[in-house]
Amino acid sequence: MTDLSRRAALLLAAAAAVAPSAVQGAEPALPTVWDLTHLYPTPAAWDAERADLEQALPSLATHKGRLGESAATLKAALQAISDLNRRGARLFVYATLKGDEDLQVAADQERRQLAQALVAKFGEATAWVNPEVLKVGREKIEAFLAADPGLAKFRFGLMDTLRQAPHTLDELGEALLAAAGNPLNGPRTIRAQLVASDIPWPTIQVAGEQVRLDQQGYTRARATADRTERKKVFDTFFTAFRGFESSLGSALASKVDGDVFNARARKYPSSLAAAVDGPNIPEAVYRTLIAEANRGLPILHRYFDLRRRLLGLPDMGYWDLYPPVTKLDAKFDVAASRKLSLEAMKPLGPEYGAAFADATAKPWVHVYPSRGKRGGAYVFGAAYDVHPYMLLNHTDNYEGLSTYAHEWGHAMHTLLAQKAQPFELAGYPTFTAEVASTVNEQLLVAHMVKTAKTKPEKLFYLDRVCEMMRATFYRQTMFAEFELAVHEVAEKGEALSGKRASAIYLDLLKRYHGPNVRIEDVYGLEWALPGHFFDYNFYVYQYATSVTAASAFAERILGGGAKERDAYLGALKAGGSDYPVDVLKRAGVDMTTPEPFRAMLRKFETTLGEMEKLIG
Repeated sequence: MTDLSRRAALLLAAAAAVAPSAVQGAEPALPTVWDLTHLYPTPAAWDAERADLEQALPSLATHKGRLGESAATLKAALQAISDLNRRGARLFVYATLKGDEDLQVAADQERRQLAQALVAKFGEATAWVNPEVLKVGREKIEAFLAADPGLAKFRFGLMDTLRQAPHTLDELGEALLAAAGNPLNGPRTIRAQLVASDIPWPTIQVAGEQVRLDQQGYTRARATADRTERKKVFDTFFTAFRGFESSLGSALASKVDGDVFNARARKYPSSLAAAVDGPNIPEAVYRTLIAEANRGLPILHRYFDLRRRLLGLPDMGYWDLYPPVTKLDAKFDVAASRKLSLEAMKPLGPEYGAAFADATAKPWVHVYPSRGKRGGAYVFGAAYDVHPYMLLNHTDNYEGLSTYAHEWGHAMHTLLAQKAQPFELAGYPTFTAEVASTVNEQLLVAHMVKTAKTKPEKLFYLDRVCEMMRATFYRQTMFAEFELAVHEVAEKGEALSGKRASAIYLDLLKRYHGPNVRIEDVYGLEWALPGHFFDYNFYVYQYATSVTAASAFAERILGGGAKERDAYLGALKAGGSDYPVDVLKRAGVDMTTPEPFRAMLRKFETTLGEMEKLIG
């Protein structure tokens, strides 16, 4: 697949507390289900547009062999590709959202498959572009760019194509890789169906209620106040995975094999090198992250002991990581989450605040869990001419509030980038995407600490800062280390089974959590829980790099003025107009050095000190 078409296909595929009473929003009722008619009025309209777009794909071949004729012919070809990609992205957004409402509805899953097939066909139809751009050559391309201002929006993509020349195949090779795209998505679909439909999730009693321990139920139940129930939740949930360890392991192995195949086909030395080269991120950033996280494990272990003290426990188990460490019993409904997020984002200025207030009142979000619905949370903003959509599984606790702020960081990033950039440059890579969302999380918790009225409240929210470090820096780095390990197993030609994946993961769990946190062997099955391992290629490390960059930006925003704020907003508005490391560096944070990681670990240690001082 060409770099230009690869970028296109990514767009298509990508993709104040009080205690103990509940916090209720003072706003009128907000929409809790998204309105997909903004995309297409009916499923039949989607079908018609898909058929029309598929019929239009062969027309791209009329531009083949003509890119080097003139600036005008180059522009016409690139615009034709862009126009079809724009329509295709909208189709893919609808199919994804509709499919994720209920993974058990066959018609909606078939629609998703049709959309995935369209992605592959689009890649095949544009597979000739990169080889031809390279044949035209840098000198002629630069002359065309200078001659026709209308090519400006294609400059970055063209120059990036030239940069990746050593990993670009001939036309036949690119077409073959593009055609392989759809079958290589099989592991994602298999894992999603197993988790949503086939695994018989057990029901147990938690806090006096019967809870079905699927992914959403587990997420809610693992924070229960009763320690015996917490352990039972963990043991029961992960034991349910054990019966499917081999099947899930086969899906993971197939996904990893696909990554290795793509990397070798493009002449990269490893899957990691292939993954980070797309957004031009130095491989050293990934390895430095892992090294710095491991260097900082003593701080994490100190935090676990502090949690043990706050919970009043004689020892610490893996099942003790999620209950709040104070007596606060705050609840945050969607209206309260919106109100608090609006307050917390005020340091980002009036432009951001007004757009945030307007967007959060719209029917763009599917808020609450339901049977068959995809777990987790995400924003899908590839429908440039519409608006971003958001999937939540809101839980009305602080985690739900924080997720709300996080996902709206993604949505606001999309809105700002699409307003500032043309379609071709609006789509941003994950490396910067997660910065935008995590800055929102950090501004939220800083607001909660500042407005806390009692010592227990302040302690609770300081712990949220530490939890962000644990969950978003250390945990995601642990995931990244697991992902690297399983790919290295495959690259050595060794077998990767579910049992071996569990052994690798269990070893990491024990190292990251230290000798004083009890971990049962069955918890090694946790690798099957994050869908990212099956959906993406070396994705999760960017959560950890992002919380690092976000920590630096949040400190600059809260401690600085308009200059620091505008530099950050400028990074959001840049979209995909430059490489992510360069975008962040211009805004004041250089992720090519160890210093941002070390600064964040110092912040973690300082926060721990504040908590220890409060509890004496």
